[in-house]
Amino acid sequence: MSTTPPLVSVGLPVRNGEEVVEGALRSVLAQQHEDLELVISDDASTDGTGEICRSYARSDSRVRYHRQPENIGLPANFMQVMHLARGTFLKWIGDDDWVAPSYLSRCLERFAADDRLILVTTQQVFLGEDGQAQTSAYPGRNPGSDRPVERFTEILRLLAEGYLPLDPIYGLMLREPVAAIPRRPMLREDEVFAAKLALAGPWDRVPEVLAHRGWRVPARMTQRARRLDVPAWQARAVNLLQCRELLAYLHQVPLTPAEEREARAEVRRLYVRRHQRTAVRGCHKLMRLVRSGAALTTTGTG
Repeated sequence: MSTTPPLVSVGLPVRNGEEVVEGALRSVLAQQHEDLELVISDDASTDGTGEICRSYARSDSRVRYHRQPENIGLPANFMQVMHLARGTFLKWIGDDDWVAPSYLSRCLERFAADDRLILVTTQQVFLGEDGQAQTSAYPGRNPGSDRPVERFTEILRLLAEGYLPLDPIYGLMLREPVAAIPRRPMLREDEVFAAKLALAGPWDRVPEVLAHRGWRVPARMTQRARRLDVPAWQARAVNLLQCRELLAYLHQVPLTPAEEREARAEVRRLYVRRHQRTAVRGCHKLMRLVRSGAALTTTGTG
């Protein structure tokens, strides 16, 4: 194995992905940009994932396989990949994801054209468990402003609208500044991390579909809590905890007092929008229960 660090590290955290992981492996190794390493962190898989990954490591020197002795959980395994990576740039990829052969080349072109950037994203197709594919073009301007508060405002606006237009966690990023951003296990931590990324530096976007992502996020917050190994009670206060984490982080970045007030106001707006949406969903659920009860009563008296 070469001792010279590669330009790009692609990190694959995986657990029990034997049915899908080969697609991700092949798409990374088929990149037009070849100066890369594929770093796999196997979170103590109990299926054939290890055998598959080891076979790729034996046949391609760019593949580095690491196995955790015990299950450390999804968030910790993502960070393990980052700690193992050696490249100037890093991209995370899921075990059921796929990237086009030109993905790295197109993103690196953007970095070469603008040395301010810490992140480049592309348009992605999300494939749900039902087989339905969804995608969306970016609906606003790129968060490439030199003002951190403008980038922060833009990402909070996108988070309130949904995940389809932008998924920065799976973009190509400068590894060292991103590795310095603190993270901790919590619900919606990916969204919190995206907001922290926006404060860290400008982004750019390639307006082409260059990636496909499997989308298997549990619908209920309690299920997500179990998957992330966080306390179940967080599901009852997810909006509050997310906004509290964002507000706390604003004290750790170099903002002027006026910029911090502007950013704090955006966090409050995010909380209100999320709280209103939760309330509307609750009302709709209540109305369905009322209508269902009325129908049962009518049937019983008929």
